Amino acid sequence: MSDLSALVLPHIAKLHAYTPGLQPTESGWVKLNTNECPYPPSPRVAEAVRAELADDGERLRLYPNPKATPLRQLVAKINGHGLSEANVLIGNGSDDVLNLLVRLFGGPAAATGFMLPSYSLYPVLVAINDGATTVIEFDRSMKLPVAKIAASGARAFFLTSPNAPTGVAFTNAELAAVLDQFPGVLVVDEAYAPFAEQNAVPLLARYPNLVITRTLSKAHALAGIRVGYALASAAIIELLDRVRDSYNVNRLSQAAAFAALSDLGYYDAIIGKIIRTRDYWVGEWEEKFGWFIYPTQTNFVFAEPKNARGETGPAVAKSLYEFLLSRKILVRAFPSHALTAPFLRISVGSDDEMFAVNTAFEAWLAT
Repeated sequence: MSDLSALVLPHIAKLHAYTPGLQPTESGWVKLNTNECPYPPSPRVAEAVRAELADDGERLRLYPNPKATPLRQLVAKINGHGLSEANVLIGNGSDDVLNLLVRLFGGPAAATGFMLPSYSLYPVLVAINDGATTVIEFDRSMKLPVAKIAASGARAFFLTSPNAPTGVAFTNAELAAVLDQFPGVLVVDEAYAPFAEQNAVPLLARYPNLVITRTLSKAHALAGIRVGYALASAAIIELLDRVRDSYNVNRLSQAAAFAALSDLGYYDAIIGKIIRTRDYWVGEWEEKFGWFIYPTQTNFVFAEPKNARGETGPAVAKSLYEFLLSRKILVRAFPSHALTAPFLRISVGSDDEMFAVNTAFEAWLAT
């Protein structure tokens, strides 16, 4: 048989896959590197999954609802603003939805745009589709470059709001300014919207070229279930359905997601607790250590550590990262970009986890 690598499409042969955060398999780690929820999902979730597994799993021999129709209807209802089932698409995580959007709008002759720094999956999805890219760089101010996005020439532009990894959110007025000028499709990735002061849903009625993506992995504690969704005009949802994989969301995931989104009071309490924990430690670290921390509207903190000598920079961030790793504390480093290299991203964990991180920071500063 000939070398199989010679049969692979050239653009795939050059592809660098997405690198997720470390997922340790042994116990004893303080895991604050992938922005997972530190609290369990609603008890209704386990009840719903158990119901699907009743009668020795009899239901599992049947295909799931192909369009996740009941879940679409519920998502439309809870997001309001006149939305209906026709404005919703359910995905196998929001990553699935992002992939469908690139599949729909991107290609070698159709550039997909995004900001740097932002979600590092975007360029991977574009590369899988052998697509062209238009990249716009943030500067340290993290101000949204409205005119540059509008003039980017991209057919679709991905904008994470609140931004990952900095946590900075963009107002609806800023998003509307982009939408007023940008002739393509603006995809506002709202993975962290439940923690933010605003979301873009009210803009959908005014802008048919707006797509909002959401995930249940962060605020809803369902990272292991893999459910996300898109909100958009009925015309865009119909097009996404054309390129969506059949039965893209399994039966158990649909049931779990429906149960979670039926218990919003439970999640409101969790989100409020995470925000209070986040704001407390941001204040502590800014005041006690003198660190610069971006104003965050997410479930993580993006901090520029300063060592005992008052130094900052990539080497300082690496030193703290390795010190935390030696203590079995996982945070996230982003050394490949000049803006992010001096920073570390710390997910907001439980009280015990945050105290452990703070104790480790103090020990590092004392070395």
